[in-house]
Amino acid sequence: VVQLVESGGGSVQVGESLTLSCAAPVVTFAGYCMKWFRQVPGKEREGVATIDVYEDTTYAESVKGRFTVSRDNAKGILYLQMNALKPEDTAMYYCAAARNNYCSRSDYWGQGTQVTVSA
Repeated sequence: VVQLVESGGGSVQVGESLTLSCAAPVVTFAGYCMKWFRQVPGKEREGVATIDVYEDTTYAESVKGRFTVSRDNAKGILYLQMNALKPEDTAMYYCAAARNNYCSRSDYWGQGTQVTVSA
């Protein structure tokens, strides 16, 4: 089992920024498609951003232009830079990894980190 560990969540005001991190095993990280999801209690989990092994990225429409996903293969860390945060960004954020760059799958999950944005 691959362990993913998120960090960087917290409580911020509208318009502020946060950077989330997700640590994964360095030896296998470069081969994973990495993704960020978020979920609010009572709602379906939402895909936020994806970065594949070629560092091609995709974003949910709701975060385009505000969030940036990146990865550091040498450190085994996935990032999500979140700018201009809105109250609707409040959620538990999870990272996920897919083996063999199969971005349609999520083989491993982190435990989540809470982001709260207050008006």
